[in-house]
Amino acid sequence: MSTAQEVPADVAASGLRARGGSRIGVLGGTFDPVHVGHLVTAVNVRHELELDQVLLVVANDPWQKAGSVSAPASERFAMVAAAVAGIPGVEASDLELRRGGPSYTADTVEELAATHPGAELHLILGSDAAGGLDTWEREAEVRERVRLVVVVRPGAEAARPPAGWSHVVVEVPRLDVSSTDLRARAGDGRPLDWLVPDAAVRVIEERRLYGAGR
Repeated sequence: MSTAQEVPADVAASGLRARGGSRIGVLGGTFDPVHVGHLVTAVNVRHELELDQVLLVVANDPWQKAGSVSAPASERFAMVAAAVAGIPGVEASDLELRRGGPSYTADTVEELAATHPGAELHLILGSDAAGGLDTWEREAEVRERVRLVVVVRPGAEAARPPAGWSHVVVEVPRLDVSSTDLRARAGDGRPLDWLVPDAAVRVIEERRLYGAGR
């Protein structure tokens, strides 16, 4: 039985069901560091919605987290690329790094729409973020280009996005993993096993991110 729930939009978004186009999930974030919760979300959403691929888009300079990101963008991308290697249909994207400057979802989905003509773009967000979409830069542009995927834990109630968004709710397993705690664990030399993918742990240790190995 699928855990995805269709939720009618107040106003139907345009261009979401292009015939013959690929179905692409977009999961953006700082990934500081990437952890098992990110991967569980990606693979479960891909399965439930039968997406062709899910892109983990690494933020270059996240405008909503200015000054609070620990690892440089290039290092965060290296961790994500290592973590997803070999996972079918899940890829790391450095689109925002190559673009440079502050990272805005509006710019990202605009570029993806241009480079993947006819594709259905599915923007994957947690429930809290979905409830704050009206604070986003150029929200209307994002709304017109994507179908929103609101991720919730089993039994939880999803926040309702602002009016006009075409969206679906997908349940994923509950994994309470804190990036802040992971950075502290790395700095203290405590194990990251089973919390961070092994390949990403190796990047953290080899590059001494978050004070690891010092």
